[in-house]
Amino acid sequence: MPEQWRNFLDDLPRELPRPRDLGSPSAAEISAKVRPKALMEQDNPAERWVPIPQPVLEWYRRIGRPTPLYRARLLEKRLGTGARVYLKREDVLPTGSFKLNTAIAQAYYAAVEGRTTLVSETGAGQWGMSVALAASMFGLDAEIFMVKCSLDQKPYRRHYMELLGAQVRPSPSDFTAFGRGVLDRRPDHPGSLGTAISDAIEYTLGKDSAAYISGSGVPHVYLHQTLLGLEVQAQLEGLYGEAVGEAGRGDHLVACSGGGSNLCGLIGPYLSARAGGADLRFLAAESTAAPRLTAGRYTYGRADLAGYTPQVLGYSMGADFVPPPVHTAGLRNHHSSAVVSLLRNEGVLDAVAIEERKALEAGRLLLQTEGILVAPESTHALAAAIDVVAEADAQGLEPVVVVLASGSGHLDLQSYSEVLRRP
Repeated sequence: MPEQWRNFLDDLPRELPRPRDLGSPSAAEISAKVRPKALMEQDNPAERWVPIPQPVLEWYRRIGRPTPLYRARLLEKRLGTGARVYLKREDVLPTGSFKLNTAIAQAYYAAVEGRTTLVSETGAGQWGMSVALAASMFGLDAEIFMVKCSLDQKPYRRHYMELLGAQVRPSPSDFTAFGRGVLDRRPDHPGSLGTAISDAIEYTLGKDSAAYISGSGVPHVYLHQTLLGLEVQAQLEGLYGEAVGEAGRGDHLVACSGGGSNLCGLIGPYLSARAGGADLRFLAAESTAAPRLTAGRYTYGRADLAGYTPQVLGYSMGADFVPPPVHTAGLRNHHSSAVVSLLRNEGVLDAVAIEERKALEAGRLLLQTEGILVAPESTHALAAAIDVVAEADAQGLEPVVVVLASGSGHLDLQSYSEVLRRP
């Protein structure tokens, strides 16, 4: 298991565009108040390698890191492909999600700084579950704003958080002025990550000793998630004695993309190799319900709707865009992160939008062949990888295809059932 996180910001094809921060108070001032100082410093670390604190390492080992790299041989057989398809199995972690990797780190830094409460948003609920568990590891309270339509679709994730003592509220929320304003204008608003981030930050500003933490979208989260790519590197080199991309097979790394943390965690450690000529392709799978990378505009925008976060240059559907209440809540973002958008705009990252039914059909196929049930978000990556395999077969290629199984689908059975039973 890695004992250091990999800072890949210097491996980006060019420097990140500066954010715009015109509010009063500014987003930088708000961040300084609500976020632990160590996390803000990790947004632009000086070191190439950032040591993982010993208490965080101990918890990583306890939860089961490193996670398995699993070859899906029966899926390969069903597809009739010569490609080698691997799943990076983050679904086996205690909360059923890769989100725990950064939740543990952020909870640790909040506790060291003397914060007593973690506050955050959650879409599908996997991040909220991870925040609740990480808070309990370090003796902290947790308060979570969950996207309303997801709270209705996935009640068992709420139950999990509450079992750990977390307070869970729907977003838009009547606990905040922002949320009340949204509900006054549209009482049936389904919520989005933009509303939930706004609710969480406003709530943190009014609560002493609370820390706001993010599940995605900011560099320190991507830093923590480089565990994913670092473990894959070690595991594949152990199998083949060579890194993916070195054998001229046209190898692929595939992950879904909402806020971009599982995608950046997987591909970040590989950016320098690709820049050096490795035959390696990166693919982001997003939802057709919020197709920022494939149909959005490259422009400045915010992750939240209330104006607490800075404007960053990214692919956007616009601040007024309200994603439909699909079951892939983790992909219902209106604006993409600066890092993911830069990689896309510079041609380093490819992207594809996957329709929900097609994605969940791929998930059903994986269950039928390998006995593995992944989250709806992860099925988008799986469906995209199946298309990659079909294209490779048509070209007579036999690449290694690594798919990030970012989450478990065992609390998403209602989603599978509702979508796949539609005529």
